[in-house]
Amino acid sequence: MFDKNIYKQKMSKTFEAFAKDLSGLRTGRANASMLDVIKVDVYGQKIPINQLGTITVPDPRTLNIQVWDQNNVMLIDSSIRKSEMGLNPQNDGRLIRIPIPNLNEERRNELKKIIKNIAEKSKISVRNIRREANDLLKIMLKEKKISEDESNKFEKEIQKITDEEIKKIDEKESQKEKEIMTV
Repeated sequence: MFDKNIYKQKMSKTFEAFAKDLSGLRTGRANASMLDVIKVDVYGQKIPINQLGTITVPDPRTLNIQVWDQNNVMLIDSSIRKSEMGLNPQNDGRLIRIPIPNLNEERRNELKKIIKNIAEKSKISVRNIRREANDLLKIMLKEKKISEDESNKFEKEIQKITDEEIKKIDEKESQKEKEIMTV
């Protein structure tokens, strides 16, 4: 039998991944999750910064990273510098301070484009899941495992779920754009 919940879960996971990607984008305010997208090459693998030290937000314009292993301080510092986030960390050998600069108009518009791009990829992913479900329905109909009416009913339900997920993506996208454009 056809289970629409499988596809609903897949679409929800797509939205969760989208929201996580957005949380990593810099808005002009310090946020510990903005470093989640940066991975550091340590111990022969890429590890997120939050697994190498404690990230704190002492004020709205600063991030601090208390690195647990002093040997990783320079590696974390260089990974942050190499990222496309435009951050310039200052390190004193144990603590890395990252001042968060104000976003200029050019960077805000650049971030808006990045957000739109991430949102579009997520919508495409949701639509691909819908197509996958509809393809299965066609096969089940052809093999007479479901009736024409059931197929139409399930297609409508899948379309409804798709519309809901795309609406959530659109809302999250406009919320993040507003956050970025707020000076």
